[in-house]
Formats: sequence, C-alpha cells, structure tokens
Amino acid sequence: MLFFSYICFMSDITTPDVSFEDFSHENGITYWLATEFMGMLGYPNMASFAKPLKRAMQACLAVNIDTQDNFNKIERMLEDASTITDYKLTRFACYMIAMNGDSKKPEIAKAQTYFASQAEKIHLMLVGTGDIDRVITRADILEGNKALQSAAAGSGVTKFGLFHDAGYRGLYNSSLSDIKKKKGLKQTDNLMDFIGRTELAANLFRITLTEENLKNAKVVNEKHASSIHNQVGKDVRAMVIKNTGVAPENLKTEKKINEAAKQLKKVNKEMNRIDKKR
Repeated sequence: MLFFSYICFMSDITTPDVSFEDFSHENGITYWLATEFMGMLGYPNMASFAKPLKRAMQACLAVNIDTQDNFNKIERMLEDASTITDYKLTRFACYMIAMNGDSKKPEIAKAQTYFASQAEKIHLMLVGTGDIDRVITRADILEGNKALQSAAAGSGVTKFGLFHDAGYRGLYNSSLSDIKKKKGLKQTDNLMDFIGRTELAANLFRITLTEENLKNAKVVNEKHASSIHNQVGKDVRAMVIKNTGVAPENLKTEKKINEAAKQLKKVNKEMNRIDKKR
C-alpha cells in the first residue's frame, strides 16, 4: 500500500483518477496515515520523516493549535501481527508537514502545489514556509530569552536593560531604539515580531551562544557579562554579513508575526472543515 501510494502520488496528484484524497481513511473522522503519507512525499522511513513531522508539530504548538487533534499518535498492527508507531494525520497536519519538508524534493514541491490549489477553492491564503519558520523560531527565542535571563542573573547581572542592549549593539551596531527607527517600527513594537527568518535565526544564535558563554565562563561580574553578550553579537553580525552580504539592520522587515499565527489557525479550521462536511 505504501509503495503503491508513493507511485500514484508521483504520477500526478491532481489527476481525476489518482489524488491525495484517494489515500484518506474514514473512522468517524477523515485521516491519513503518516507511514503512507511519508511515501507520498518521498521519505523512505519514519526516521527520515521525523524532521518535517516534528517541525510541523512545533509550529502548531507555537500558535496554540492542538497537536493531539491533528497528529494522533497510535500503535498500528500490521498483517504479520507486529506493531508500529504511526500517526493519524488531519488534512491540516498533512499540509503542515508538506510545508516543513525539503522543497527541493519534487514530491514535496508537488504536494505544496496541491495544497495551494485546495486553498484557492476555499478562498484561503496559505502560510508559506518562511512564515512557518518565523513562527517556530520566534517561539524558540521566547524560550531562549528566559534561559539567557537566568544565566545572566547567575552571572551577577542586575541591569538587564543594559545587558540586552549590549547584545543588540553587537549584532546591529546600534541601540534597540535606533534599530526600530531604521526599520520603520514604533518604539512600542517588539522587534522580533517584524523580522524575517534569517534575522530571527541570527538573534536566536546570539541568545544561545551568550547563554553558553556565560555558563562556561562562570562570570560573576555584570560588566564582563555585558561584554560577552556584545562580543557574541559582533561575531554573529560578521557571520550574517559574510553569508548574506547584508548587515542585520538592513535586512527587510516582514508582516507582524501575529498575522501568520492567525492565518495558520484559520487554515487549520477551514481545511479540517472540508472533511467534517463529508
């Protein structure tokens, strides 16, 4: 069944005779099995399929979409009486996995095109891979900042505003206030809500490396801690410029990340409503 579904999917997912819909299952709800869907996307086993599956679930958790409803983990018995771990996936879960897969794979590119055509039929604008990456990385930054705050406190930091500003000055070569002005943001805006995935990734790297440096250095001096944060920021800045040719402060802003989160919730609701109507 798995091999057959893979071949059929590759033939053309949008043909009248064979489609993504043909491999759905019905048992009170409509669902697709992960072990079959991975074959459709060109993944040979669940180990290789784990990365896009995990990232899809992370994106859902980041915007408070129930993963249990969309990624229902089960133990499934095979014909030889052995059991395997599998997932019952909703239509939305399949979309999220496809969007988090390697778009260089022709099977995934075809799946993304298929879901885009579905979205057009229900007048829905899908969230792209860039926005999904932003949602996941933004959530990682929130957690990372908590860990950094704790490490900084353990290193003797009491003036946290100055400590965080040291990191921004290293990465952006200017204060947070000036960065917002340059990017056309309000002073009340959270910078992390408006930057793209490259810039978000740079900030996450800055946060993570600074936390590790503070722990390893066993810093107990506030000035030294800020100096470490500033230097890490400079190091990450140099990496961004080397790899993109653009300084972090000149990377373009994006739509507010809350809009992407709202859109994902809408996609979840509308996609799964298709199957409830069956």
